[in-house]
Amino acid sequence: MLKEERHQLILNEVALHNRILLTDISEVLNVSVDTVRRDVIQLDSEKKLKKVHGGAISLGYVNNTSQHDKVYAIAKKTAIAEKAVKLLRNGHVILIHGGTTCLELARIIPAKMSLTCFTLSLPIAMELCKKPKLEVILIGGTMAKESQIASGGHAIHNISKIKVDYGFIGTGYVDATYGLTEFDWESVQVKMTVVQASKNTVLLTISEKLNSQNRYKTCELSDVSTMITELDPNDPLLDDFRETGINLL
Repeated sequence: MLKEERHQLILNEVALHNRILLTDISEVLNVSVDTVRRDVIQLDSEKKLKKVHGGAISLGYVNNTSQHDKVYAIAKKTAIAEKAVKLLRNGHVILIHGGTTCLELARIIPAKMSLTCFTLSLPIAMELCKKPKLEVILIGGTMAKESQIASGGHAIHNISKIKVDYGFIGTGYVDATYGLTEFDWESVQVKMTVVQASKNTVLLTISEKLNSQNRYKTCELSDVSTMITELDPNDPLLDDFRETGINLL
């Protein structure tokens, strides 16, 4: 595979999943980790992604550069958020985990709506604070410097003490049979707790993540009440998921 082809695949993967591991990409490309590391260093120098320890993250995921023009598939994520906000009613207590699609949801919640909103994400909390009728509760913990999402034992403990009407989460990977997965064990632990704290768990995911999986399982698909993609709920790409009985929007 030519270097230019490797670079494009790396950029595609980091845009889709927000963060990638060098070891994962080396397996996909069938090249050494050192080769992938050199590729990532070059792409970082060209300001096409950001190199981090053991991997890379998309520029749209970095807290200081999350403008719409840097966020991958922003139109699809906005369409997902527009569906999700229709679930909300005044008086609901909700929990929004974090990530670019969840941030879109926070942005489009109507200013006149009255909700209690828990979140682990500093960018989402700041967005929610712009809405005068929302009560915003930021759940603290060990803050990831890139995404500014809290994790760790403190965050998990606090989430375990609440019960919300809707918990909104994203995912790196989702499969109709295997469920939701991530490559990051720390993220999985927090999302598992969000699922347990939610009367209704709502998965927000673009369709490109369908039928994919990674190392660590967040939950079974049956633990999710509703899955929202940018697709029409009757789209054939959702057939396998429809057969599981999950609510599709």
